[in-house]
Amino acid sequence: MAASGKVAAFRLPPLPTVKEIIKLFNLRAQKQLSQNFLLDLRLTDKIARQAGKLKDAHVCEVGPGPGGITRSILNADVAQLLLVEKDTRFIPGLQMLSEAAPGKVHIVHGDILTYKMERAFPKHLQKKWEDDPPNVHIIGNLPFSVSTPLIIRWLENVSNRDGPFVYGRTQMTLTFQKEVAERLTATTGSKQRSRLSIMAQYLCTVQNRFTIPGRAFVPKPEVDVSVVHFTPLVQPKIQQPFKLVEKVVKSVFQFRRKYCWRGVEILFPEAERLEKSEQMLMLADVDPTLRPAQLSILHFKNLCNAYRKMCDEDTSLFSYNYREELKQKKRTRKKGHLEQSAREDQL
Repeated sequence: MAASGKVAAFRLPPLPTVKEIIKLFNLRAQKQLSQNFLLDLRLTDKIARQAGKLKDAHVCEVGPGPGGITRSILNADVAQLLLVEKDTRFIPGLQMLSEAAPGKVHIVHGDILTYKMERAFPKHLQKKWEDDPPNVHIIGNLPFSVSTPLIIRWLENVSNRDGPFVYGRTQMTLTFQKEVAERLTATTGSKQRSRLSIMAQYLCTVQNRFTIPGRAFVPKPEVDVSVVHFTPLVQPKIQQPFKLVEKVVKSVFQFRRKYCWRGVEILFPEAERLEKSEQMLMLADVDPTLRPAQLSILHFKNLCNAYRKMCDEDTSLFSYNYREELKQKKRTRKKGHLEQSAREDQL
C-alpha cells in the first residue's frame, strides 16, 4: 500500500495527567501568588485555539505552572515553546514535558516582568509592522496579582514596538478576572468603561473570547475567568507617546463619577488650573459635563493632542504631578502648625 505522503501531526507521548503531576511533585497553589490550576484539557485546548493557527509557530507561555495549557500548545505542533516560570516548584514537571517534546521546549526560570523577550526568538521571524502579524504568540493563564501591571507593560511595548513586539504585531491570548476582561473590552458609555479600556483599545483590537467558570480551577477562585485576545493595530488610534496618553487617561478617570473636567483639572498646577483646563477642553472640543465613561477614543485622542500642544508650549508642564503638589501642601501646613505651636509655647 502506497504511503500517503502526509507527515503525521505532533502528539505528546502518554504522560502522567496534570492532576498526577500535581500529586507527584506535591504542588499546591499559593494563595499569596493568586495561583489557580486549570486541569480540564478540553478547556486548555480551547484557550490554545483562541490564539489562532499555532502549527510551526513560536510561542511564549507565561506562568505555565503544572503545564496544562503547555500540553495543549505542544499538541498544536508549534515549532518552539518558551516557558517563563517564576516558581521553582513547577520546573521538574515542565522538564518532563520538555523531554517528551525534544527540541521544542525552552524553560526559563524567571519573572516575566523583567524577562527580555526581544531576545527570545530568531531574528528571521521579524516582520514589518504594517505586515500581517508574525508567527509569534504570547499565551498565558495569568495570576490575578500580575495581570494588570503586565498588560500595561506590554501595551507600552506595543506603543514603542519593542519587547515582544520587535517581531512585529505579536498576538496575545491571556486570561484575566472576568471583571478585568470586561474593562479591557468595555464600549463607550458602559459601566465597565475604565482607564484599561482606553489604554488597550487605542493600541489593539481587543476581544473577550470566552469565560471559564471559577469552578473549573483548582483551587476555585471567587471569580470567573475570561480569555482575552489582543492584536496590535497597524496605526494606534492616538498618535502620542504612551506616557502622555497614560497620564491624560489616568487623570480623567481619577474622578470617574464626576464630570470629565474634574479629572482634566489635575493635569495642571493649582495656580493656573481653571484657566488651563478650560483651554484644553476647548482645544479638544470636549463637553466638560461628560462623564469619563462617556468619552470615546476620539475624545481622548483630541484631549491628548491638546495636552501635547500645551506641553510643547510649556516644557515644565508634563513633569507636573498633582499628588506631589498635594503632599507639598500638607507638608507646608504641618510645618505652619508646628511653628504656630512653638510660638504659642513661648508666650
